[in-house]
Amino acid sequence: MAKKKKGPRQATGLKCKVCSNFNYITEYNKMNEQLKKQTTGESTFPLMKYCKRCRKSTEHVMSKKLK
Repeated sequence: MAKKKKGPRQATGLKCKVCSNFNYITEYNKMNEQLKKQTTGESTFPLMKYCKRCRKSTEHVMSKKLK
């Protein structure tokens, strides 16, 4: 039986900014993200991740649409 997830963690996908290839599925804490934007004005996303199609590290942005 699957356990119920606790807290404000939200699943999201990461998409390459260069080739728009959907590469990673991750989750982030929505409340921490809002606090970070209010205090420092910065965001966690985009992240530098490896893209298989580009064969180099590129920026990956958050994509709500999970496949």
